[in-house]
Amino acid sequence: MQHIKDQRIVLGLVTTKTPELEEKAALKARIKEASQYVPLGQLCLSPQCGFSSTHEGNKVSEEDQWKKFALIIETAKEVWGDQ
Repeated sequence: MQHIKDQRIVLGLVTTKTPELEEKAALKARIKEASQYVPLGQLCLSPQCGFSSTHEGNKVSEEDQWKKFALIIETAKEVWGDQ
């Protein structure tokens, strides 16, 4: 990846389309896989898009949205530390 210098690469691994939480181990595995191509310090974790990405919105409650954000934060702290 010679074109990636000091940019950050955002991995949108958490879906906003359904309320089910992703498995933390699966998120970590995908981050580890991406780190084979881009240094870990240049990677970030996020939802794959907004929670209202359609006119009608998605069938994800506010409580489920917060659970997804908590999962992202928890996973990021375990992968990158408490920076």
